[in-house]
Amino acid sequence: MSRFERYLSLWVALCIVAGIALGHLLPGMFSTMAAAEVAKVNLPVALLIWLMIIPMLLKIDFGALAQVKEHWRGVMVTLFINWAVKPFSMALLGTLFIGTLFAGLLPAGQGPSYIAGLILLASAPCTAMVFVWSNLCEGEPHYTLSQVALNDVIMVFAFAPLVGLLLGVASITVPWATLALSVALYIVVPVVVAQAWRRALLAGGEARLKRALSILQPMSLVALLTTLVLLFGFQGEQILAQPLVIALLAVPILIQVYLNAGLAYLLSRHFGVAWCVAAPAALIGASNFFELAVAAAISLFGLNSGAALATVVGVLVEVPVMLSVVRLVKATRPWYERGAV
Repeated sequence: MSRFERYLSLWVALCIVAGIALGHLLPGMFSTMAAAEVAKVNLPVALLIWLMIIPMLLKIDFGALAQVKEHWRGVMVTLFINWAVKPFSMALLGTLFIGTLFAGLLPAGQGPSYIAGLILLASAPCTAMVFVWSNLCEGEPHYTLSQVALNDVIMVFAFAPLVGLLLGVASITVPWATLALSVALYIVVPVVVAQAWRRALLAGGEARLKRALSILQPMSLVALLTTLVLLFGFQGEQILAQPLVIALLAVPILIQVYLNAGLAYLLSRHFGVAWCVAAPAALIGASNFFELAVAAAISLFGLNSGAALATVVGVLVEVPVMLSVVRLVKATRPWYERGAV
C-alpha cells in the first residue's frame, strides 16, 4: 500500500472539509455543475467515475477464472457471503438502525434515501483495494485474483436485480431505467474498455502494463477525492446542520463489515480452507465496491441525496476498518490453523 493509500481516510476527511467550504463560498459553481446532465447522468461526475473505476478494472485478468476450481471451498464461502449474506444483512441493519433506532436523530424524510445508499454500498464486492488487503495479510494471490474476476462477472448480471429487489423490499421506489443505465455506464462500459486497454498494453509486454498501472493508480484516487469534494459541496449545508448524521450512518456499515468478515473467516475454518485463502476470503467478504456505490447513488438519487452521502461514509471508514480486519486475521492465524481440518 502506498503512503497515499495508507492515509486515504485523512484525504477523505480533508475533502469533506474542502467540499463543505467550497459549497458555501461558491454555490453558483456547484449549481452549474449540477445542471450539466444528460438523461439524469451528471457529466462531470460520470467522467470522474470512469477515471476511478477503469484503472481498477485494468488490474483484473479474467483468465484467472480458470483457477477458481483450485480454491473452490474458499470461492464458495466468499460467493455466499458477497451475494447471499452481505446485501441482505445491510438492508436489515439499515432498516433497524437508520429506519428505526436512529430515525428521530436524522433529518426528516431522509431515512429511506440513507438506507438506499447503504444497500448500494453492500451490493457489490470490492474490486481493487482487496489486492492491497490480501497482500498485507500474505493471502494466496491466485485465489484473490480468481475470486475478484468471478465477482466482477457476476456483478455485471446480478447488481441491478439485487439492488432493485432490496430497494423494493425497503419500500423505496426503484427507477429501473436509471438503474439499468448506471449498470451499463459504470460496470459494462468500464469492464469492456479496461479489458480492451489491458490487451493492448499486454501486446507490448507485462512491463508496459505495470508502467501504465503505476501511472493510473494515483489518478484513480485523485478522481475519487475530487468526486467527494463535489458531493460535499452539494451536501455541505445539510451536514453542518446535522453533523451527527455521518457518525450514525457509520454504525450499520461498521457492524456489517465485522459481521461478514467474521462469518467468512469462521465458515472457511469450518470447511477446512487454508489460512492463506481464508484471510483474503474474509476481506473480500467484508469490503465494498464503494466507487460503484457512489456512482450508482448519484445517478439514481442525485448528487445532494442522502443515498450519495451514505455511500461516501463507506469511503470514509473503508481504510481504517479494513486495516483492522487485516490485523485481526493475522493475529488469529495460530488459532485458525489449530482448528482447520
